[in-house]
Amino acid sequence: MDMKRQKVIRLTLSYLVLLAMCIIVLYPLAWIIGSSFNPGQSLSGSSIFPKHPTLAHYAELFNTNKINYLHWYFNSLKISIFTMIFTVILVSLTAYSFSRFRFVGRKNGLTGFLLLQMIPNFAALIAIYVLATLTGLLDTHIGLICIYVGGQIPMNTWLMKGYLDTIPKELDESAKIDGAGNFRIFFQIVMPLAKPIIAVIALFSFIAPFGDFIIASIMLRSDSNYTLAVGLYDLVANKFGAEFTTFAAGSVLIALPIAILFLCFQRYFVSGLTAGGTKG
Repeated sequence: MDMKRQKVIRLTLSYLVLLAMCIIVLYPLAWIIGSSFNPGQSLSGSSIFPKHPTLAHYAELFNTNKINYLHWYFNSLKISIFTMIFTVILVSLTAYSFSRFRFVGRKNGLTGFLLLQMIPNFAALIAIYVLATLTGLLDTHIGLICIYVGGQIPMNTWLMKGYLDTIPKELDESAKIDGAGNFRIFFQIVMPLAKPIIAVIALFSFIAPFGDFIIASIMLRSDSNYTLAVGLYDLVANKFGAEFTTFAAGSVLIALPIAILFLCFQRYFVSGLTAGGTKG
């Protein structure tokens, strides 16, 4: 009877902890969604379940005569997609080199990548601004993409290298016996087996620039080049006064591309979990 009681207590405590964590995570999200449907522009009277819900704030976002929200959305998508593509390509090549080859400086290179992750992005803002000014990349999307891609390489290289190390090298040796070169092994053998970690890196490298504000606010100067984060901040801080409910509506729509991308890559996440339990 004591054992049964202890089991019930442990199970109850586990559910209480899970419930508390769900409330902590979901309450802010539910509140911002409710605020986006709340009439008026103030958040003081907003609630999760507004008494008189309205879609006026969402309609206002698509009014190009007043807000460049669609243009900001396109800019964010463009920057995030190109960052994702270049990050996946460069990280795949770099991680494959560190995983499969032995060369001078390999260990120091990996250590350097690890040390780079210890420096927060905002610590290099002055250097980024000066470098962008000297190279003429200030207020350009190309400069922002270069910064994001460079920042994604170190940590993601560590992640992918760890996964590639679990792929048996005997597959490479068998392919070499059959006459395959390194590039053919990379594209036809290693990369197909690394789809789960590629999906993870693609998702991470898309999310980071899509929601970034600090670096984008330093690099971008003109309204036509703003990303969503910078544009929505400018909407509240400078242009139209305290339009917080419109800001809430714009924030809700930011989650759509990330949710779609996650759903597209979900099957690779699941296969990655199962593969991780069987590979030695």
